[in-house]
Amino acid sequence: MASHLDLEEQEQLDRLKAFWKRYGNLITWGLTLALTAFAGWNGWNYWQREQAVKAAAMFDELDRGVQAGDAERAGRVFADMKERFPRTAYTAQAALLAAKVQTDKGQLDAAKASLAWAAESAGEGEYRDIARLRLAGLQLDAKQYDEAAKTLDGVKSADFAALVADRRGDLAVLQAKPDQAKTEYLKAYAAMDKTLDYRRLIEAKLAMLGVTPPDEVAAAASGAAK
Repeated sequence: MASHLDLEEQEQLDRLKAFWKRYGNLITWGLTLALTAFAGWNGWNYWQREQAVKAAAMFDELDRGVQAGDAERAGRVFADMKERFPRTAYTAQAALLAAKVQTDKGQLDAAKASLAWAAESAGEGEYRDIARLRLAGLQLDAKQYDEAAKTLDGVKSADFAALVADRRGDLAVLQAKPDQAKTEYLKAYAAMDKTLDYRRLIEAKLAMLGVTPPDEVAAAASGAAK
């Protein structure tokens, strides 16, 4: 497919692929940080229950393992939590944290398993969708493009539409489909809150593909008219 691209498009794709290789994993974990914190508020009701108190103690233990960079310890505690307290918000958060330290330590299969569990079994939709977004990022890193596409199909919340479109744009770039990538990045740019710094990253991706977002074009035209 890439053989049909002209030289300029191929150079643009190569630059964006290099960008993904260098920063993709960092972006994968960073893009949902604020959303994870927001989703945590929805788990407040769980804290009122006796079971959640016990889960909280285990979560603290897991967090200490994560802070120490001990992926094995985090994995063991998470395995215990998902068996004993599978529906608590703490266990959903534990899955995300365990996957993070597992990824950092190169335990990618374990990280994918942690995220896959959260994507299917977390008690709240926000956590399931966050897990799917992160899982799709790891699948992209592993060149598991079909799996990544299926994972993204599972994200249903409109709150994550911009992030899904952005990730689909990354997928299109890695598959050497520049036109599809442009469409997805423009969709992500339009749906992303203008106050979020992450929107600048999408703008940079578009620039690498030779595209200027419509509102930037309008702003430039307005400035020229003055």
